[in-house]
Amino acid sequence: MSVPIVHTVADLRAAVAGWRAEGATVAVVPTMGALHDGHLSLVRAALARADRVIVTLFVNPRQFNSAADLAAYPRTEREDAAKLGAVAAHLLYAPTPEAMYPPGFATTVSVQGQTQGLCDAHRPGHFDGVATVVTKLFLQTGADLAFFGEKDFQQLQVVRRLVRDLDIPTRIVGCETVREADGLALSSRNLRLSAAERAIAPKLAEVLFRAARELSAGAAPGPLLAAGRDAILAAGFREVEYLEFRAEDDLAPVVAPDQPARLLAAVWLGETRLIDNVGIPARAGHMAE
Repeated sequence: MSVPIVHTVADLRAAVAGWRAEGATVAVVPTMGALHDGHLSLVRAALARADRVIVTLFVNPRQFNSAADLAAYPRTEREDAAKLGAVAAHLLYAPTPEAMYPPGFATTVSVQGQTQGLCDAHRPGHFDGVATVVTKLFLQTGADLAFFGEKDFQQLQVVRRLVRDLDIPTRIVGCETVREADGLALSSRNLRLSAAERAIAPKLAEVLFRAARELSAGAAPGPLLAAGRDAILAAGFREVEYLEFRAEDDLAPVVAPDQPARLLAAVWLGETRLIDNVGIPARAGHMAE
């Protein structure tokens, strides 16, 4: 059985109002659809923490820099609704672009700090689009909790900053990246990989985990990151947009694991852009004071 679907803010708020009248807590899982096991793991985590779970499906045009990339993004609403019904989500909210950004829409939410560099350097304005739509989704759903995957780690930190700065009463819950058996991080974009590209794709995670182990052991980041870029290209990736070592909380560049950090990468495999990251704990005896 598919999950019930609503397409308007009025219908969404009517459903939430009914739940609130019953004293229920509400969680939201924002997505752009083409749901996979990573998304469903977020839904299961939300179901464990809240009485009612809304999954949003909106392919947000404001966070795409390429019209071709936007047009090619998978759209599978019917299949997504069936998957959500199978895990007992309570509602799918799938607004149209015209409903989210009606004629005359003139407001943009912009976050500084965590947005600088990484994906933003290659996709200008991307996080303005993310921040604007996430703010709208939180206001539309009135959710107590919101669940995001750590695969999009920069996005997760941007959303956390947004909620703190604007006093939005939605608690942000980050969930670990879900991977295929060969290490590839689950992503809707994986559907666009050819068979040959799919065989290459897990090499990204392999390079990241190997580099993370060496960084944790005290290796110098500069030479290690250069070697990592070379290894990614040698594996068959077309381009490395970035491979960087950043502090986990504010995503500032770091030179040693004296605080929790992340190794983050964005690459192109054929015509598909893939991102991934690996956490690196602070080394014992090297905690920042």
